[in-house]
Amino acid sequence: MALFDLPIDELRGYRSASTAPDDFDGFWARTLREARAHDLDARFEPIDTGLSTVTVHDVTFAGFGGHPVKGWLVLPAGADRPLPLVVEFLGYGGGRGLPHEHLLWASTGRAHFVMDTRGQGSAWGGGGGTADPVGSTPAYPGFMTRGLDAPENYYYRRVFTDAVRAVEAARSHPLTDPARTAAVGGSQGGGITLAVGALVPDLAAVAPDVPFLCDFPRATTLTDRHPYREIGLYLRTHRGRTADALRTLSYFDGVHFAARGRAPALFSAALEDQTCPPSTVFAAFNAWTHQDKAIEVYDFNDHEGGGPFQEAAQLRWLDSRL
Repeated sequence: MALFDLPIDELRGYRSASTAPDDFDGFWARTLREARAHDLDARFEPIDTGLSTVTVHDVTFAGFGGHPVKGWLVLPAGADRPLPLVVEFLGYGGGRGLPHEHLLWASTGRAHFVMDTRGQGSAWGGGGGTADPVGSTPAYPGFMTRGLDAPENYYYRRVFTDAVRAVEAARSHPLTDPARTAAVGGSQGGGITLAVGALVPDLAAVAPDVPFLCDFPRATTLTDRHPYREIGLYLRTHRGRTADALRTLSYFDGVHFAARGRAPALFSAALEDQTCPPSTVFAAFNAWTHQDKAIEVYDFNDHEGGGPFQEAAQLRWLDSRL
């Protein structure tokens, strides 16, 4: 696929036409207040993985609605003091998988918390273990249109709330340092990272990699690749409901979270990315309010982006921020 989006000079100045709802901040304050009415109940159960360089805890905590959410906490073996903490969110369709899939960050001497994504975990990797007990109005297959009828019902309201609670759960462990906490994630995980970067006020850094869930008005009309295409296929059946759908999505748009970003940020974009078009990523990057921000650009890559090169860039960048 050749370049299909705006030229790089235009991307660097691109601003989304999406506007945040007037009650955006109130909606999220109310959502988190309701979630925190439930005891976090973070439980860390050591497990035997056969790995000698790390220790692993099977984690359960209360997310949205008090629903149990799973995760892994991976620590360098022998850790005896609070460590810098990296909280990771996962790409679309994946789950927390198996512990040996998550060795990078603990290998740097940091604590690593991996959040399972409710209802997902059956498309790639080692699977997931978190149910989504909430039902939905009629939706197109996938997760993008579940509860699209209203912001209060939308699937990502639950996921973003889980993510905030995941940070709180990870920080509650005695071997993690709350003051040195970063959020990272690619694709869907990058979109979740943007939300957490706005909703958690005191992170040390965030690193959204080719983030999804950004600039919905443009994304849904620019690319015909899934998962964004799920929205168009839903609206092809539910004619005349475009404005209502975009209103719901505006409460979950990474651009609006970016405008409330409170931490140093390292983004990445790939200029041939049809899954998360580069203009939608730059829309969030250009809206990010913290002055300490950078973006890695991969000229001839699709949604794989920088892959291991981006991981190396994150390792270098986080060294001075954690």
